[in-house]
Amino acid sequence: MADRLTQLQDAIDNQLTLMYASINYIKTRHPYGDIPGQPSQAPPPAPLPVAAPPVASESLPNGTQPAQQPNGPAQKAVSQAVATAQPAASEQQREQQAPAEPPPERPEAFNAALHELARDLVLQEQQIELLINSLPGLGNSEANQERRMKALEAELREVERERAKAEDERESMVDALGEVLAGTRRVP
Repeated sequence: MADRLTQLQDAIDNQLTLMYASINYIKTRHPYGDIPGQPSQAPPPAPLPVAAPPVASESLPNGTQPAQQPNGPAQKAVSQAVATAQPAASEQQREQQAPAEPPPERPEAFNAALHELARDLVLQEQQIELLINSLPGLGNSEANQERRMKALEAELREVERERAKAEDERESMVDALGEVLAGTRRVP
């Protein structure tokens, strides 16, 4: 796990990414406003999602034939012949027909997305605030920090003394055990 400053930097980067994505979404997907007395020049809103038609590989009841597709084999051959006859013209038409930006969202979907984006921004901001509040030194003066460091140094020295004492005790026990083992004899 990264230190708090790295976490804070990552959270701020995420916040900026969310802000950019939100602004870009608002810019590209906003519904056009209606001006009273003026005809609407807005492109049609994005279509509602439709369920996909059944796939031909799905099993059909006995005796049922799959539905004939409007672009059957004959239609496909004709369209391929036309496409190969004028490939450059069809590419130019596709480029002209392709919209530069996605169509605007429906107002209900746009407002729902705005609420979700706003909620994400607020949650990210709260995470940043939590990380900032968890940083050491905030709310403490320099003198308080120095006293805390001196107290921790004293505690560390005491723990080091206890460790050294335990190490000496271990050494003496190893020596005593060595003497006991050396004093024992093998019984024949």
